[in-house]
Amino acid sequence: MELPETRYAKHEDLYLAYQVWGDGSVDVLEMNNGTNFSIDAAADEPHWLRYERRLASFSRVIRYDPRGFGLSDPGPGGGAGDYSFDPWVEDALAVMDAAGSPRCALVCGVVGAFAGIALAAAHPERVTSLVLVNPTARMLWAEDYEFGLPADIFDGFAGLVEGSPAADGPGGFDDVAFLAPSLAANPDFRQWWERSTRRSAGPSVARAVNRAIFSADVRHLLPSVSVPTLVVVRRDFALGTGHARHVAEHIAGARYVEVPGADLLPFAGDADALLDEIEEFLTGGRASVEAERVLATVMFTDVVGSTALAAELGDRRWRAVLDDLQAIVRRELERHRGRFVKDTGDGTLSTFPAPATAIRCALAVRERASHLGIELRSGLHAGEVELRDQDIGGIAVHVAARVAAAAGAGEVLVSSTVADLVAGSRIEFVDRGLHELRGVPGERRLLAVAG
Repeated sequence: MELPETRYAKHEDLYLAYQVWGDGSVDVLEMNNGTNFSIDAAADEPHWLRYERRLASFSRVIRYDPRGFGLSDPGPGGGAGDYSFDPWVEDALAVMDAAGSPRCALVCGVVGAFAGIALAAAHPERVTSLVLVNPTARMLWAEDYEFGLPADIFDGFAGLVEGSPAADGPGGFDDVAFLAPSLAANPDFRQWWERSTRRSAGPSVARAVNRAIFSADVRHLLPSVSVPTLVVVRRDFALGTGHARHVAEHIAGARYVEVPGADLLPFAGDADALLDEIEEFLTGGRASVEAERVLATVMFTDVVGSTALAAELGDRRWRAVLDDLQAIVRRELERHRGRFVKDTGDGTLSTFPAPATAIRCALAVRERASHLGIELRSGLHAGEVELRDQDIGGIAVHVAARVAAAAGAGEVLVSSTVADLVAGSRIEFVDRGLHELRGVPGERRLLAVAG
């Protein structure tokens, strides 16, 4: 699915950015208000992109930036304007009109539930159904709301917006670990997170939105929601299930479902478990989910004689060497448009869109690793790989691993598939003959990169 173009809806004097994904029979307005991400940031985050594509596989998804966010205009008064759920409802209706959707289902993630509940309660004639993912009708603790959050959670988010040292220093508040614990150890996700949150809204708007979120209370609106409602919650997420249970218990006929996981952000963790429930609720059935496959060049690197070297250097120095090696790999991947997949212990797994750049990256990594006093072996193969959240799988990955295992010290070894694909690139090879690769049927011709 190609990325959609961004269009603009006009509401009074404001222009609101929106996109339409997919062409299914069910219109869905996606409301993730308050998560501080612009709609255009999804293209740079593979977990979010996969989530949106799956949602668009069975519906026509309308996504938008509410006032003050991303590509949309700021509200009247700028950072001092009204960013509560009332104007978010007005923005949503304007976007629905511009997208040609007289009635649609609302899919509301995280704090988008505030605006979704308000919209469904006030305009049932525009809403076919309501899906609330990890919702809450109130954030903070109160005497009559015992499972609300303590005030220091708000202080943590406020500190991040203000840029206070206490927020991001040792022992400070970690918003990634709070909202997306399954991705907290992923440096690529953290880098995207920092970049995207800063681009999506300025500090004054972010402060106003945080105030609106943590002061909001829509419990009184729950009995007024009359449309079919699904409440789906991850059973181990940081807010606890009490919020979602309260919402479901106070909306007449609401269906309540728990799925495994601890992430507040819908696209993090096992998104398919959420989307299975959403698809069945909106369409009446679940389509079989095929694994997403892409064509890529796969590269494994491995330190030659790692066991002996680790014994010689000792644990602390050996860990420092591996950290330095991974930094080298990541820098070269950035230069050669590669993607770091994972650390394999004393090596790495990466992918590339083109085999020639993969070979050049392998050569550059080998040369820079030699400055650390270590020798690398590398193996490359090209084929379809299966995307598995942060990891990859498939026969192409197994072949690349076996090619790397067959490489000699300091050798960049490739399959004949890679060699054929780079014909004419002036990369020269030395034929290493036919090899039986363990666990892979048949024989494969392997070639070493010359020089």
